[in-house]
Amino acid sequence: MDKTVGVIGLGIMGGAISRNLRQRGWRVIGVDVDARRRAELAADGIEIVPDVASAARSAQVLLLSLPSPSALKDVAAEIAAANVDRRIVVELSTFSIEDKLFLHRTMAAAGHDALDCPLSGTGAQAANRDLVVYASGDEAAVEACCALFADFAKKSAYLGIFGNGSRMKFVANLLVAIHNVAAAEAMALAVKSGLNPADVIEVVAPGAGGSRMFEMRAPMMARDDYLPATMRVSTWSKDMSIIAKFAKSLAVETPCFDATRPVYDEALHLGFGEMDTAAVYRVIARHSNLGSAGS
Repeated sequence: MDKTVGVIGLGIMGGAISRNLRQRGWRVIGVDVDARRRAELAADGIEIVPDVASAARSAQVLLLSLPSPSALKDVAAEIAAANVDRRIVVELSTFSIEDKLFLHRTMAAAGHDALDCPLSGTGAQAANRDLVVYASGDEAAVEACCALFADFAKKSAYLGIFGNGSRMKFVANLLVAIHNVAAAEAMALAVKSGLNPADVIEVVAPGAGGSRMFEMRAPMMARDDYLPATMRVSTWSKDMSIIAKFAKSLAVETPCFDATRPVYDEALHLGFGEMDTAAVYRVIARHSNLGSAGS
């Protein structure tokens, strides 16, 4: 595989991935509907093209990092209509299995290989290549992408049939949802009891009660500063709905996950949609008659 890749969607994740690939010698062809993002990435050496078809003509592999199912369907149609030879189309976002299968069918009908490869990690982790690729689909196509994955992620795991990547991501994100709210509860309890937030982070994070989410988000809670977002509350609310629907379809009870959903919903209602999901601390603090974590 030559080192040319198309990236469709240059938001938090797609932008970070594009920059890392560019730094590692890839020719990155980028597409985004947002002029500001196009300008920012062009300044970092990404070749911006006007549409998805142009990217499909230039690159054998296309990475999709898209915000919504409607965007996924639009991009799938544009790739199919581009009338190019076989491409590997790697979908990196969190969507329902049904939406992913729509991509798979559309690409197969156009002679392309679709891979379901959602990512474990936040935007901040993406910037540091601290991601895990949950790869699923045709094994030979995944194998062909291993060098590409290695240049923007710390690990990739092949999980079998198309859709298993998303199933694994739902499991991981269920835990993230719980750990994030648990971190907010712990920080609120610590602050109201009079502990120094900095001491709490230093002592709890490496201990038995720590988690990756506590490690990453407790410092944001201590500062009461949730910008720039590594995962927006608004995006997370969409992901949680997908997980809830998936669990319900399998008749799996998720009491801990279910208990976190109203906290995220309230964060969204309070206008925190563009903030990092660590802003759930403000919801817990509000109900606990607390100010910011550092006050």
